[in-house]
Amino acid sequence: MAADDGEFLDFFADQYWPLRRVGFLLTGDWHQADELAQDAMARTYAAWGRLRRTDRAGAYARRVLINRYRSLMRRARVETWHRLASRREEQEAYEPDFSGDGQLLWAELQRLPARQRSAVVLRFYLDLPEAEVARLLGVPQGTVKSWTHRGLARLRTRLSAQYSDDALPRGRKAPQ
Repeated sequence: MAADDGEFLDFFADQYWPLRRVGFLLTGDWHQADELAQDAMARTYAAWGRLRRTDRAGAYARRVLINRYRSLMRRARVETWHRLASRREEQEAYEPDFSGDGQLLWAELQRLPARQRSAVVLRFYLDLPEAEVARLLGVPQGTVKSWTHRGLARLRTRLSAQYSDDALPRGRKAPQ
């Protein structure tokens, strides 16, 4: 065992647990924190001979951990984007078996922004309470109310020409 290895073992003993805590604070998951800390230590060990000042090795290891975390988050974001893009392609191929009013409503729902569409569908199609919709979407209940209100307002505006003679909810007529 070389002298540098002994120095690194001392460094590892002093810095692993603080790195693990930083990893936990970044991810909220101890398993991911362990992975980040281990990866940071492995990369620091690989660079140990090149470090000019071993008294700054802790800062180097923290920087490695943070860069690795950011890299993993970027990768997760890209993977999510690709997953959503492939779902959009699958959805574009889907043609629901609606006729008349159902087809018109389907087309207008597809024109709503995704968050508003999600809130409207969960709230009215699945008949879920606002609190449950908020929990499922991971947003405050007030946000669900806002998205639902805006989505319904857009649907009413867009569909008012087709349904101008039909009574709207709450017994009101569509604006002429």
